[in-house]
Amino acid sequence: MAAVEAAGSVVVPPDEATALVWADPQHPERFPELLHDGIEWVQLPYAGIGPFLPMLDDLRTWTCGKGVYARPVAEAALAMLLAGFRNIVGYARKQTWSAPVGQNLHGANVVILGGGGITDELLPLLAPFECRVTVLRRTAEPIEGATHTATLAELHEVLPDADAVILALALTPETEHVIGAAELAAMKSTAWLVNVARGGHVDTDALVDALRSGSIGGAALDVTDPQEPLPDGHPLWTLPNCLITPHVANTPEMGLVLLAERVTDNVQRYLDGGDLIGLVDIAKGY
Repeated sequence: MAAVEAAGSVVVPPDEATALVWADPQHPERFPELLHDGIEWVQLPYAGIGPFLPMLDDLRTWTCGKGVYARPVAEAALAMLLAGFRNIVGYARKQTWSAPVGQNLHGANVVILGGGGITDELLPLLAPFECRVTVLRRTAEPIEGATHTATLAELHEVLPDADAVILALALTPETEHVIGAAELAAMKSTAWLVNVARGGHVDTDALVDALRSGSIGGAALDVTDPQEPLPDGHPLWTLPNCLITPHVANTPEMGLVLLAERVTDNVQRYLDGGDLIGLVDIAKGY
């Protein structure tokens, strides 16, 4: 409410509204009953809009939280990558002095899947490490800060040289299990996989096999499949080369402030007849 009012608008009963700001991602089933023909614009809370896909239509404008949480998620991705490269997770589990393990991020070859807001924020964070960064996205349009930009069709060409593979892309039918047995087999035995996108990007059974066999260096996962919370007793919990965080790359405490800023900005743009930020592509589903 405060974010809407900060833009100079007022909050009214749903049947009087022409715009709907939905801030409750946990209960999408309550959402459809608030939609009516007078709603011109809907603001959804997160970049991921999976629960709302059945409700999208061409009758109104839809925006989501894409880009809102990019900075904290990029920070988390960097932290997870460093923790993997420097064996922080391994050392933390030890109960005795152990042998040195690790590799440098400085000068590493990093492959990032996805060319959105997270990547935009992550590239400057990697710059001081002088990494060679390849970004794979839907088109090969160059991205500032990337050494090379290509399409996802070239994934198997770049995987063998990657020291790290970071997933920061939308989950669509085309990107589900984009990392499977063949992709993991193509990676170096020292390479780390970092997933701050969606669990469905990775074939979990194939990942467990790769981690157990040591065919990759390790994985750092903020998201999983089965979808969070990852069940107690799942094999991923016990693998020494797997770091799991409980979907906290962006916490509610971080995110609510950022979402409020986006809502205020978009409400102002809506009132002024301007272009809204975070437009959902109905056809692509994100």
